[in-house]
Amino acid sequence: MFRILLRKFLEVFIFLLFIMFVSFLFIRLAPGDPVLTILNVDELSVSQEQVEAVREEMGFNDSLPVQFGNWLLDFVRLDFGVSYSTGQPVMQTLMRALPATAELTIGALLVMLIIAIPLGSLSALHRGSWIDRGSRMLSIVGAAVPSFWLGLILIDMFGVRFGNLPTMGRDGFTSLILPSLTLGLAISSVYVRLLRSSLLDSLSQEFVRSARARGLSEGRIFMLHAFRHSLPPVITVFGVSLGSLIGGVVVIEVLFAYPGIGKLVVDAIRQRDYPLIQGYILIMAIVVFLVNTAVDLSYRYLNPEMKLKEKEAHR
Repeated sequence: MFRILLRKFLEVFIFLLFIMFVSFLFIRLAPGDPVLTILNVDELSVSQEQVEAVREEMGFNDSLPVQFGNWLLDFVRLDFGVSYSTGQPVMQTLMRALPATAELTIGALLVMLIIAIPLGSLSALHRGSWIDRGSRMLSIVGAAVPSFWLGLILIDMFGVRFGNLPTMGRDGFTSLILPSLTLGLAISSVYVRLLRSSLLDSLSQEFVRSARARGLSEGRIFMLHAFRHSLPPVITVFGVSLGSLIGGVVVIEVLFAYPGIGKLVVDAIRQRDYPLIQGYILIMAIVVFLVNTAVDLSYRYLNPEMKLKEKEAHR
């Protein structure tokens, strides 16, 4: 276990270094000047001398390698800089918005589980029936419908026509319902089909036939053997698709004006807020690493064959 964690931390060090360099380079090469945005030249007359003075103060006149080296040194000291738009420390600004994004992500995952597990299980247990055909049709439709379009439909239905659910902001549990439904419905279609396919493969395995021969009930066989055996592929896809989930959260937060990290970084991109954008990219990279590490470690519990292979490899 220690060797696995050590290898993972070495991997994440190289991964974060690469992410920091690429994000720094691409952000600096993007069109637009953050100095002009900070000075708000559209509403205030600013001389070229003032622009150059601010650019010099912020270090933009230095070469890109020097700028990256200075930023990397600040990162080693756990100093992520100050947001150009808010004037507050980047980490403080991101941590203030993180709980809202976490709530939305958890809500969407709960919706996905409530939909995907029953539909995927029933579809596999009743293969070829109307339940199977219906769930597959719903999953195809769900995969084809863009999440933002689904969000607009829910806003029109429950926010405009019925008027019983809030469609903007973060004000209690009710404001979380529509964004969670939108994102959860959008991602559940993938997992319905994946769980069905994985369960069908598990139910055809020799250990299931052996369990039936021993007289175990179908419910016990399904829950303790087939369902557990079918989870590793589903969890693997979840780890791989985490980036898409994060992107979906950004779209939904902007659509519902939900004050999370996604909406915060979109505003930062508009305002050329380099420190905030880089801080967001770094935090999301760490989140992806932690989730994928948890996925790898979960295999040891869900797939006992991996433990046996590791023991044989160490002999």
